[in-house]
Amino acid sequence: MSLRSPEDMPAAFARAWMDRDAAALAALFAEDADFVNVVGIWWETRPAIEKAHGYALGSFFAESRLVPGRVKVRRLGEDVAVVHCRFLLTGQTGPDGGAAGRRSTILCFVMQRVGAVWRCVTAQNTDIVPGAETQLAGGGGLKPQDYR
Repeated sequence: MSLRSPEDMPAAFARAWMDRDAAALAALFAEDADFVNVVGIWWETRPAIEKAHGYALGSFFAESRLVPGRVKVRRLGEDVAVVHCRFLLTGQTGPDGGAAGRRSTILCFVMQRVGAVWRCVTAQNTDIVPGAETQLAGGGGLKPQDYR
């Protein structure tokens, strides 16, 4: 899958996700790309991104639906752009096999054009936690916290 514009990344990412096609999803990334997921797992190559998403799309995200929302693109020159996109995720399976609740995330993609094709060189996924402004460590884990 070739991207002709950085603006195409969120829809292409969601399409590959919905097709459960980890190879197509990974093809959106440069060979030496980085991807950090919502819990800080860091994959550092296209094959690692493909393997991780293949596992997830074949198991706990097998019945999920990923829908892109608001997109903001900031061009940093002719060949580099930062793309932010809000996504809505539904249909995730919980560890007990039951349905998990809906989640909203923001994915940040740093895109680079090589020739006529745009690819992601790094991505960061962040869960949106309503009513919280940070995480607080303690009691054996992290807990969303609001100081306001």
